[in-house]
Amino acid sequence: MCGICGELRFDGAPADLGAVDRMMDQIQRRGPDHGGSWSDGSLGLGHRRLSIIDLSIRANQPMVDPELGLALVFNGAIYNYRELRQDLVAKGYRFFSEGDTEVILKAWHAWGEGCCERLHGMFAFGLWDMHRRVLFLARDRFGVKPLYWTRDHRRLRFASSTQALLAAEGVDTAIDPVALHHLFSLHAVVPAPRTILNGVRKLAPAHWLRLKADGTTNEHQYWSLAGIGPDYSLSPGDWVEATGAALRDAVRKREEVADVPVGVLLSGGLDSSLLVALLAELGHSELHTFSVGFEDTPEEAGSEFEYSDQVVARYGTRHHKFHVPNSEVLRRLPEAVDAMTEPMFGQDAVAFYLLGEQVSREIKVVQSGQGADEVFGGYFWYPQLAAAKSLDRTAWQETFSRHYFDRDHAEYLRLVTPVHAGPDHTGLLVADLLDRTGATELVDAVLRLDVSTLIVDDPVKRVDNMTMAWGLEARVPFLDHQLVELATRCPAAIRLREGGKYPLKALARGLLPDGVIDRPKGYFPMPALKYVRGDFLTLMRDLVNSQACRERGLYQRAYVDQLLAAPDMHHTRIRGNKLWHLALLELWLQRNLPAGPGAG
Repeated sequence: MCGICGELRFDGAPADLGAVDRMMDQIQRRGPDHGGSWSDGSLGLGHRRLSIIDLSIRANQPMVDPELGLALVFNGAIYNYRELRQDLVAKGYRFFSEGDTEVILKAWHAWGEGCCERLHGMFAFGLWDMHRRVLFLARDRFGVKPLYWTRDHRRLRFASSTQALLAAEGVDTAIDPVALHHLFSLHAVVPAPRTILNGVRKLAPAHWLRLKADGTTNEHQYWSLAGIGPDYSLSPGDWVEATGAALRDAVRKREEVADVPVGVLLSGGLDSSLLVALLAELGHSELHTFSVGFEDTPEEAGSEFEYSDQVVARYGTRHHKFHVPNSEVLRRLPEAVDAMTEPMFGQDAVAFYLLGEQVSREIKVVQSGQGADEVFGGYFWYPQLAAAKSLDRTAWQETFSRHYFDRDHAEYLRLVTPVHAGPDHTGLLVADLLDRTGATELVDAVLRLDVSTLIVDDPVKRVDNMTMAWGLEARVPFLDHQLVELATRCPAAIRLREGGKYPLKALARGLLPDGVIDRPKGYFPMPALKYVRGDFLTLMRDLVNSQACRERGLYQRAYVDQLLAAPDMHHTRIRGNKLWHLALLELWLQRNLPAGPGAG
């Protein structure tokens, strides 16, 4: 719901409203319904609105409350805003709008930085306190909504996308060598605060950042899973019942808190199919569902229609099914890359982009199944890691990397040129993050790491970017923080029963066809980006052999040639295509830094 941006000057000069306008132009697709800006001397704010809650002009942004001396730009949805509003009215606050945006303003005034802990939902916002001359930036617990920033000695700028910050100019576009290591080790995941560009950083999930007008900064993590341990006192049946109650509540909130219809992205997998079943259970009639499929290859089917069709038949949804030929994928690929706030290797990014275009013609809000696999243990590598439970903690990172990393450090050193080489940045980071989870078993530590860190910059960012590129809001009930806290208390051994996601599978019995529940784990398939041949190979070969790529000097030519010699044979441990990784990064850099080799 929307795009945000702003600038705070530290040098006493007025905010550069031209830069704010340029940033707003870049985030226009996130909010096609209204645009506005506001300034207060050294502070400038910009906003593009997607109208979902309180469709009236009273909810336009930037929202200014002269009585309290506050101004706000906000992207997201607060699912408990009505309850918070009642609490605030009881405290004597008066409201001039009916939506969730004004609730954040009043919540800041009432509870200060503690307001974040009271917000139940997805959010990124910038709030200016005129009296204290303080800018407060905050991001939701799982980073569902993006918040990027860039800073020098004169100012800080923030925005919903990297492209907005680049449009404002003055950004150091040199490649961050630590981020580059993460990118090629963790299938394009670069944990906050880094991004691939030296001059662009992002606020970490569950954090807030407070800046005074003189540049003084405080940052704080307001929520964590670290203090939550497994509860062995409940039976598997108890966990299924508790999961059902929490998930139903999460789905209900995301359906009710909207003044427009809500649909479902139906992949045909267990997670999205379960959302359809639970919405039908709530009495949701005329539910819109959407599926997309692509061309098959000899190795892999390009759609999961055989499963989504079963769900549609059972619940009688108003279904929209799209089949996209490879020629269309190839033609639209640059557009999808332009929608990426950071490079994304997941082959389904393009799928979500093309699906989002079709869905946005029918509806403004959808529920999506992202997060279920990470929260409930649905991926094939979790049981492999569970088998290593007797390992000493000092071996956790090494074991995890053998099952998960795209490239070991030795291979990474063969990939990048010596100027970009260095220590095993990713191994060091992951070892520290696993240790900080507070878990006593490796698989539990990995599940926590996944949901708190890795998921943010893979499926979550992908879905937000690709849907918001079409003014479509995607809501993710499996990342409801109360549901995640509950799942974290559920012992990993229970979550991993029946190959993973046992509580969800048991909950789905009787609600979904057994064939949907018991099918092998599927992935949003786009075989042409996994088994690279024909025109797709030509595109990737041209990218990695281009003059721009050679001048950029990131890749060692021997490694590139090795991949080109057998392009559909070099896959990562989690089944990504290694040539696609190299080509995608180069394409993203060419699209976003067209004037030079990325060392600006």
